[in-house]
Amino acid sequence: MILKVIKTALIISTIIPLLLSIWFSFELYLAPKTSPQKIFFVVEEGAGVQGIAQKLKEEGIIKKTWPFLLGYRLYFFSKSLKAGEYEFDLPLSTKKILNLLSEGKVYLHSLTIPEGLTRREIAQHLASREIISESDFLEASSRTDIIASLDDQAENLEGYLFPETYNFSKGTSAETLINAIVSQFKDVFSEEWQRRAAEIKMTPREVVILASLIEKETSIPEERELVSAVFHNRLRIGMKLDCDPTIIYAMKKQGLYKGRLLKKHLKFSSPYNTYLNRGLPPGPICNPGEPSLKAALYPAEEKYLYFVSKNDGSHVFSRTFTEHQRQVIRYRKNRL
Repeated sequence: MILKVIKTALIISTIIPLLLSIWFSFELYLAPKTSPQKIFFVVEEGAGVQGIAQKLKEEGIIKKTWPFLLGYRLYFFSKSLKAGEYEFDLPLSTKKILNLLSEGKVYLHSLTIPEGLTRREIAQHLASREIISESDFLEASSRTDIIASLDDQAENLEGYLFPETYNFSKGTSAETLINAIVSQFKDVFSEEWQRRAAEIKMTPREVVILASLIEKETSIPEERELVSAVFHNRLRIGMKLDCDPTIIYAMKKQGLYKGRLLKKHLKFSSPYNTYLNRGLPPGPICNPGEPSLKAALYPAEEKYLYFVSKNDGSHVFSRTFTEHQRQVIRYRKNRL
């Protein structure tokens, strides 16, 4: 009788742990039966494992908290669960969720900065995407130490906020964002380009300023080198650049631009007004993309001094003022 009891006890002591182990394995490794969906989950800074488990359950990502807590203690106790925003493709097993949280595989938001925006317009763009506040971005982009090796005269980072697509996690600081954007500019403005700038007797700052004018004057790829040639030719002979976007930029800085440039605005008092002042404006008027930077460094070998809009986004280029006047009259008639 005693042997039978002992035998039964041994069987139970073996089977029960085995059954519990199998049950735990099912709970840990098998994804619950739910309809496929993507769900975002945020782990707040300083959140504990117990709190994370409870939140996962409340949001319907896991069914029970105990497999999550036990799984963490058995397999992930030496690791921390990283704060951040996660995208879960449900259904997911509890083990997979623990893997993602312990490895910190946070969701990366894709952010595209378009070519030709000003620093303030980029700030507004980011704020509209709820990535970073406008004030935080403007404050961070007022730092100039990170561009001092290329431009020690910069008053802010206008011109150096490189247009590109970036990937950032939620909660990324303005400083981190700015560092990545300016680092991308530095990568593009290579040593080869710096040598080229010296060859054409321009500083990197002057190249960026010129590129910003080219960026705003045309969006047609094949015209960039031609616009660059016009500006280079004018700079060489001391002729004013007469670049409309420089006036628009100056008026925007003072909150005076209403969406249309009038003839009277050509006399708008500003050091940026290239109708009144010879040479380049004192700073970039936007953040140019790589094609415009390259065009500023490598202008077309043409003797053009003028260009006028054909009213379809493209331009016609002229070498003499007489020829230019004929084109102005021609396309003004077309517009009328």
